[in-house]
Amino acid sequence: MKILIVEDEPALRESIEEYFSEGGNICEIAPDYLTALSKVNLYRYDCILLDISLPGGNGIDILKNLKNNEHADGVLIISAKNSLDDRLEGLDLGADDYLTKPFHMSELKSRVMAIVRRKTFNGSNLLTFNEIKIDLMAKEVKVGRKQVKLTPKEYALLLYFIANKGKVVSKNAIAEHLWGDRIDIADNLNFIYSHIKNLRKKIVEAGSGDYIHGAYGMGYKFSG
Repeated sequence: MKILIVEDEPALRESIEEYFSEGGNICEIAPDYLTALSKVNLYRYDCILLDISLPGGNGIDILKNLKNNEHADGVLIISAKNSLDDRLEGLDLGADDYLTKPFHMSELKSRVMAIVRRKTFNGSNLLTFNEIKIDLMAKEVKVGRKQVKLTPKEYALLLYFIANKGKVVSKNAIAEHLWGDRIDIADNLNFIYSHIKNLRKKIVEAGSGDYIHGAYGMGYKFSG
């Protein structure tokens, strides 16, 4: 998953980043309103963890910006405010969930996973594409009955392809999804080809059809 953590409390922000990064997720941070606004206008995320009270502005205005621009990023509001009015306003504006501080990281993870499953995979823990089956909770991939060992990047790449099946996705979009804003320092995107080649080899050798197709001059398409 690619997650944006919009939180001004350094200790909490770092704890969330560490917790999700250890699980193989890509995390970006925004400690204030202007940084968050810039990021949501430049990049797309599987889930945005959005604090309401931010230096320089209000998290609700970030949510309004997302909805006004018809961005489909998942949004989980995390706030010290337990006001019913704040909760209803956030949900009415399109937030997917609302969690009050303090909270356990395990609950935060469960809610984030639920949002991503609901928005991307119709709420299911088991993702199936022909003979490919993915257990989203266990992060296990099988082709038929055979388990396929993927690296975290290969696993994220397979999920991204299946979530966008039938669509041409550019190298830039793939790189941004897998590496976040750190991709800006890369000299080129040739390494994307290596990840795609390795993923294709592993699933085809396990008995899968070859569903990854190059779209010359545009990117790649996952279909079959």
